[in-house]
Amino acid sequence: MFKNIVLYCKDTYEELVHKTTWPTRKELIHSAIVVLIASVIIALVVFAMDKVFYNLMQLIYSIKF
Repeated sequence: MFKNIVLYCKDTYEELVHKTTWPTRKELIHSAIVVLIASVIIALVVFAMDKVFYNLMQLIYSIKF
């Protein structure tokens, strides 16, 4: 069993060092900026929807029958 664990660790190390392609710093920064911009846009859309529904509910609750 211990031999299998050691073999697994060696194989994992070999794959991470020799077979995996890592992004360059420029690619990583570009991806992070894209995620940041998308997150801000989604947050603004959710904020706008929340405000619209809040105002709509205020209007509905203020109507007296």
